[in-house]
Amino acid sequence: MLKDITIGQYFPGKSVVHKLDPRFKIIITGVFIAMLFTADNFIGLGVGAVFLIISFLLSQIPFKLMLKSLKPIVPIIIFTSVLNIFFLDGVTIFKLGFLKITVEGLRTSAFMIIRIIALIMGSSLLTYTTSPITLTDAIERLLSPLKKIKLPVHELAMMMTIALRFIPTLIEETDKIMSAQKARGADMESGSLMQRAKALTPILIPLFVSAFRRAEELALAMECRCYQGGDGRTRLRQLHSTGTDYFALGISVVFLDLVILLNCMMG
Repeated sequence: MLKDITIGQYFPGKSVVHKLDPRFKIIITGVFIAMLFTADNFIGLGVGAVFLIISFLLSQIPFKLMLKSLKPIVPIIIFTSVLNIFFLDGVTIFKLGFLKITVEGLRTSAFMIIRIIALIMGSSLLTYTTSPITLTDAIERLLSPLKKIKLPVHELAMMMTIALRFIPTLIEETDKIMSAQKARGADMESGSLMQRAKALTPILIPLFVSAFRRAEELALAMECRCYQGGDGRTRLRQLHSTGTDYFALGISVVFLDLVILLNCMMG
């Protein structure tokens, strides 16, 4: 399961989506999220799904990879589905004791599942097609107006990107620790819930030690390179927007307007 988590990973490529300005990709991702939460019917949600499919086809990211990345959220999807199916009032289809399945529950459950899956896939596409360095620069540039109120924009962007970048590293470290503990005879898959929780202790302690050690090594490496934050910092690669970036943003806004229009027509 841990190997299926691909959050924070970057997959190099030369697709149209890879070449987009990262600032525009962040904004387009925000517009896509607005699509999903603005839609209040299946047709509007379908418009957002079409936008997502087109984006993935243009990015040339294997669809198999996206299905793999969805495995960790299966428990969340199941839990959300159960809550909506059995605990929403409406036209009852099936009833057993205090549990009942309603038409509204099934509709809401399907709607929420599609929304969650689309949200995860759309957000993941940003990190799949954008390197951590350019993502940091893009976040800093977008937040640069906040410097006027003395907000440490560069440090904030750096912390966000480092946290995102270290997710795959910590997952790999967790997998190694679990394999080492299993090789020593640790049983983590049987017993009661409390026993399984106690079995995680030999994993969590080395993981925390490793995480603090990596953080200390990173801080030392940054100090050795005379890192002093954003003051006087120059960039090897400058961000430049092109007509393609504005066109992509315009298309995303058109899709959002279409979702809003469908809400008004069907509301």
